Amino acid sequence: MGVAENTVIENIKTRRSVREYTEKDVSDEDIKTIIDAGVHAPSGFDSQPWFFVVVKNHEMMKRMSDHCKPRLMEQLGDATNDAAVAFKKQLADDNFSIFYDAPVLIIVLGNNAGFTTDYDCSLCAENMMLAAHSMDIGSCWIGTGCFIQDNPELLEELGITPDYRVIAPIVFGYPSKECHESEKKEPEVVWVH
Repeated sequence: MGVAENTVIENIKTRRSVREYTEKDVSDEDIKTIIDAGVHAPSGFDSQPWFFVVVKNHEMMKRMSDHCKPRLMEQLGDATNDAAVAFKKQLADDNFSIFYDAPVLIIVLGNNAGFTTDYDCSLCAENMMLAAHSMDIGSCWIGTGCFIQDNPELLEELGITPDYRVIAPIVFGYPSKECHESEKKEPEVVWVH
């Protein structure tokens, strides 16, 4: 017997990474709801190793973006595929923000002492993105934002202590256009009965 489509499965299948946002603010109450969904993720040994920084200050996001952009450009190096070339052009634009001018950035940080911190915080991040989608709020995990970890000045201003590391910088906001699904590859599955 198969599993019927339901609202949870539909929410998972229709969530998209949003890279264009309106200027509409995401309320603090909605942000609290999104974070609350995150902390309901499972964690190894029930360690709950997460810590959150909410950034709504666009000047701070610009400074963070300006710090991260050259590091990503260096990482892309001599990549010549179409997507990398197009993204390098964006990165070269002084006005381009890796946070896509979203109204809010939530940084999910993980406690360095945890055994399963990376996994736990990733599960937390996915819960947050799915919750946001169910509220008609778009999101995008900005992996490049992790480069702020090597900037002590920014970390201090953000209230991030050495006990924590950046796991998932995620932007949230209201999409300015409809995002379409990319084609999903057929998964490779080994069945052992």
